[in-house]
Amino acid sequence: MHYIPRMSQNPADLRPDLAPRALLRDTPRAGQPTIGMVSLGCPKALVDSERILTRLRAEGYGISADYAGADAVIVNTCGFLDSAKAESLEAIGEALSENGRVIVTGCLGAEPEYITGAHPKVLAVTGPHQYEAVLDAVHAAVPPSPDPFIDLMPATSVSLTPRHYSYLKISEGCNHKCKFCIIPDMRGKLVSRPAHAIVREAEKLVEAGVRELLVISQDTSAYGLDIQHKTDRGHRAHITDLARDLGSLGAWVRLHYIYPYPHVRELIPLMAEGLVLPYLDIPFQHAHPDTLRRMARPAAAERTLDRIAEWRGICPEITLRSTFIVGYPGETEAEFQNLLDWLDEAQLDRVGCFQYENVAGARSNALPDHVPDEVKADRWDRFMAKAQAISEAKLAAKVGQRMDVIVDDIDAEGIATCRTKADAPEIDGNLFIDEGTGGISVGDIVRVEVDEAGEYDLWGRLVSASRP
Repeated sequence: MHYIPRMSQNPADLRPDLAPRALLRDTPRAGQPTIGMVSLGCPKALVDSERILTRLRAEGYGISADYAGADAVIVNTCGFLDSAKAESLEAIGEALSENGRVIVTGCLGAEPEYITGAHPKVLAVTGPHQYEAVLDAVHAAVPPSPDPFIDLMPATSVSLTPRHYSYLKISEGCNHKCKFCIIPDMRGKLVSRPAHAIVREAEKLVEAGVRELLVISQDTSAYGLDIQHKTDRGHRAHITDLARDLGSLGAWVRLHYIYPYPHVRELIPLMAEGLVLPYLDIPFQHAHPDTLRRMARPAAAERTLDRIAEWRGICPEITLRSTFIVGYPGETEAEFQNLLDWLDEAQLDRVGCFQYENVAGARSNALPDHVPDEVKADRWDRFMAKAQAISEAKLAAKVGQRMDVIVDDIDAEGIATCRTKADAPEIDGNLFIDEGTGGISVGDIVRVEVDEAGEYDLWGRLVSASRP
């Protein structure tokens, strides 16, 4: 379990619901009760896993990196799609086979009968972000046995990502009722964290060496709406104010899951000023107005193109990433062609795509005119070919440019895998430095000149380095 396996179905590098593979580093002391963790699903679930492990470590538990070394295993599940549910069940089965003592939590935990029907021997099932219930289940399965001289001290947070970047969850839940999505049913309505608590967490992360903060939620641009954008201890719960506060800490700040509300315009000047990265992750999902209506999406494609043009006018270097669904029930060839034409005009930098799947409990299941699988697959191929061509042309235009990149990995041969400001971990592309990397380390931000471009990735040579 050093690296938690990813789920499959749509190609992994194009699925927006996946977090980076969880990285476990702890080495338990002799005699310490230990817990393993399998963390599936999106970055929001990864943050839940980190919080659970942080609480457990503070109580004296060790974190095991393999099944054999764990006294029990927590499986944090995904319920985003039926295929994801099936793979969550598979992960639970693997943990039962390899360890035998399994506690289930996460989105799929909202359907306990679904889990226990397939795996009746699990010790407990809890729903998403039910931290206390998970801890109670762990206590019952593996009683704590702390060493008072080593454990029971204020614990630093457990991170399941590399040390130089961290996800920062600012709210839970969602108020939208998109017909294809059951996340609001599992995670509830929007609940925003106090802004001062988020900023304090971010300060601690930066003090610990984090160089990039990835801001996540179900609906980041709605942050603070549920608490009337309350100001507390000098920090206002509004995404614009929060982005400005986070941007003052000196780390890269990347915004994910931004719905294209009109007030998103207020974020763009912060990007032009360099306070936050010029990067917006916006789940457009489709472009044809009839498809969007059937989806019950809170956006109108006609206005989106105008907003994109406005954003680029304020911050020409902005990178726009989005996700789409093809083959949604009722999608005609004309509607799909409209999406392709829209993509041609929008010229998005980074694009992921799902083939529509029914999800148990989703209202879209009952819609008429479901699209045959072979048509969905054909449309996915055509859509991705269009997106790939746009990406290739945009990256080719970067050859000769100088830019800052963050170093994610350096392999045994000295090849550095990096990301530009336009690339989020795991879901976007990379920039590779093939030589001259002897003086740099993982987590450094370095200056490169781009000398080659592919369909999704760049290659460059080192110009200068910046130490953390």
